[in-house]
Amino acid sequence: MSTTPPADSLVELAARKQLPHHQFTDHATVRWIEANRPDFPDAVTPRLRATSQRLVYRSAIPAAWMANTQLADSLHGVRHAMRTATLAALLADAEDLTEDDTATLVMAAAVHDCRRVHDKDDRGHGARAAIWLTGNADMVWGHFHMAATAQRIVSAATAVRLHDVLYDVFTPDDLADYARNRHVTDLLKAADALDRYRLPKLSWWPDASRVRAAAFASLRPTAFELVVASEAAHLAGIDSADAVLKALEQWGLLT
Repeated sequence: MSTTPPADSLVELAARKQLPHHQFTDHATVRWIEANRPDFPDAVTPRLRATSQRLVYRSAIPAAWMANTQLADSLHGVRHAMRTATLAALLADAEDLTEDDTATLVMAAAVHDCRRVHDKDDRGHGARAAIWLTGNADMVWGHFHMAATAQRIVSAATAVRLHDVLYDVFTPDDLADYARNRHVTDLLKAADALDRYRLPKLSWWPDASRVRAAAFASLRPTAFELVVASEAAHLAGIDSADAVLKALEQWGLLT
């Protein structure tokens, strides 16, 4: 199957309900995102703790970890994973999570979409990613230079499994798992939602009513600018991981 972007922009395709299963950003879509910049209040650019910065550098997961390597550069690929990991770290810092919980959260964010097979409503991809993460825990935690303990694995896998399940449809088992891993789950869902500015329809952009994170609103300007800067850098020919790192450096999040 070809990975060549469609001739029409993602915005036009979304308006016609003709988005393909594999979606790649394009210049017209990035210009449309910029043109629809929300009227954000003045905000101070957040800062990442030094330990969080090291985690973000390692959030560029290998394409081989993805169920469909065609998605490495798509809307749910490496750039999305790295931005979600960054936003997760910022949320963790804002809510004063421990360094251990922050590391677990960032790892979960880096792999939360790794079992997707396409960019549309791929139901169950969170559960598939949780199974994959549990089975490959030593490899994933080793990538981040950390040890995979039972508690870390359960916490990360729970957050990954529930990230694509709406709160109001949690089953009793979901609620039990959520109660034991509330903070990591809430912040992964919030970080994933913050990166929705990359999507080609305004009604799909971040919605505070769907998340449970106090710092969500304050991070919306950062999330928006990271999407624009990293997507533009990638379209200029920069590798996905380097495009995100360039955007993070541009906005003072990495030093």
